[in-house]
Amino acid sequence: MAEKLKVTLVKSPIGAIPKHKATVEALGLKKLNKTVELPDNEAVRGMIWHVKHLVKVEEI
Repeated sequence: MAEKLKVTLVKSPIGAIPKHKATVEALGLKKLNKTVELPDNEAVRGMIWHVKHLVKVEEI
């Protein structure tokens, strides 16, 4: 596994279910096309898995 993950919000969570909206915000993504670097651990990967249709992920 990589040490960090670069996560970018590529699709708006406006029409998503409330749980997915909360997950996107918990990942630190507030605006479209913004990127955050997060540690590569099971908790973060699980959050990303739930909103994989809204984000793009790159390993750093």
